[in-house]
Amino acid sequence: MRMSMGLQARQMQVQKLAPRMIQSMEILQLPTLALQERIEQEMNENPLLEQQDVDPSEPDSLDDEGPSPDTRSENEKELVVDNDHDNQDDFERLEKMVNELPSTFDDSFRRSSNRMQDDADRRHDLMANAQSRPESLNDFLLHQLAEMDIDDRVEKLAERIISTLDARDGGYLRTPLIDLLSAGHSDEDLHLAEKALGIVQSLEPAGIAARDLSECLMNQLLPTHPHYEEMKTLIRSHLIDLAENRLPQIAKKTNFSIEQIQAIREELHTLNPKPGAAFMETYVPNVTPDIILEQDDDGEYKVRLDDDRVPQLFISEYYRSRLQDPTSTAEEREFIKQKISSAQWLIDSIEQRRSTLTKVAEAIVVHQKRFLDEGPEAIEPLKMQQIADKVGVHVTTVSRAVDDKWIQTPRGILPLKRFFVGGTQTEDGDDVAWDTIRLRLQELIDKEDKSNPYSDEQLVDELKKASMTVARRTVTKYRKRMGIPSSRQRRDWSLVKK
Repeated sequence: MRMSMGLQARQMQVQKLAPRMIQSMEILQLPTLALQERIEQEMNENPLLEQQDVDPSEPDSLDDEGPSPDTRSENEKELVVDNDHDNQDDFERLEKMVNELPSTFDDSFRRSSNRMQDDADRRHDLMANAQSRPESLNDFLLHQLAEMDIDDRVEKLAERIISTLDARDGGYLRTPLIDLLSAGHSDEDLHLAEKALGIVQSLEPAGIAARDLSECLMNQLLPTHPHYEEMKTLIRSHLIDLAENRLPQIAKKTNFSIEQIQAIREELHTLNPKPGAAFMETYVPNVTPDIILEQDDDGEYKVRLDDDRVPQLFISEYYRSRLQDPTSTAEEREFIKQKISSAQWLIDSIEQRRSTLTKVAEAIVVHQKRFLDEGPEAIEPLKMQQIADKVGVHVTTVSRAVDDKWIQTPRGILPLKRFFVGGTQTEDGDDVAWDTIRLRLQELIDKEDKSNPYSDEQLVDELKKASMTVARRTVTKYRKRMGIPSSRQRRDWSLVKK
């Protein structure tokens, strides 16, 4: 085999996104609050950007009824940097503007006092609105332990046990006690560890540091509980049978009646199987709608972007004037050109975001009007490609436009992605959304005979009667997702004829 080395020229077409195109897509994807933060960041990095505070009570200067870009005055036209033609027209326009501006600027780059005050106010608001850290499970237990008068060795072992507990796991002790001891430990050390565990398990919340579900529930039982002895029997020996609703087997083994077992099970439901979960840090996002949907007097829906808090940007007149100032250096003018180009691209990207998001939202509302009028049961199957075809953009543009965006509707604040659902076809050829099938499935189970609940196969037959053809595995999948037990677990044995 002969091997050789050489150079070969090939012509290839490779699609690459320019950095500014990437920035434009990023701007489109940002929700309103994130867009505000992005604008603030850009203003800190680009001294040529200025913002105009908008009074929500004033008419929107960006409404369709406002003047079009073609009717702007000479001084209001956008300044576009074109390195190939020296921007002669823009320079002449700038020179005319400079002559009309008061010469009250110094020669150094500076930020206006309003911008500095706004930055200070924002920093103050961030500090004032910072949330305090909630007390953790470990801190809560350690505070209780510190108030107890116990042996130092036992206290250290108790602290070691507490350090292994995780609120996300319900506060269970998953580490064997022997693993918490040092190598070459004695029987006395193991005895002290057992004593330390007993102390930790005596702390609040009740049932904490249990090694399994049975121990967790037993540690919460009190002699004052109704059916105390019977509850202990079921917890120790029949938890799995209870979970699987095998009440006749339990009755046969314990000589308890079905009614008695059901009463005991109701009491068991008052106990907490995950006592440490109350200390989980839950994040509840502060949802701000990006779009407002309102109905006019004729019942028609009108889409409006809720971007009143997004500042209107413009390019600083001072730095415009510096381009024609004879005292400015070539390096300074080049810097200003670059910043003007960057600022104008940002302004255009924000306006493009506004236009695209409005068109996408309007197309979604038109398609899902029945859902908005009648409720979830009337939602129709909708794919992003359908909206992309209506708006005349790529499907990825629709995906970015709806990502992390919320719309305020007469039915509450909903994510835009909520309107995109899959579906199937009925026997008549009509499209039906999976959400509609799930609602129908829930309705069938709610109304079924609890002494003889529907099996998944029977649920398929019942859905078919409503012209909804669905496979049995699909019914099983959605039933589990909805947290609905199997037919055996749903059976009410007290209604079964003996």
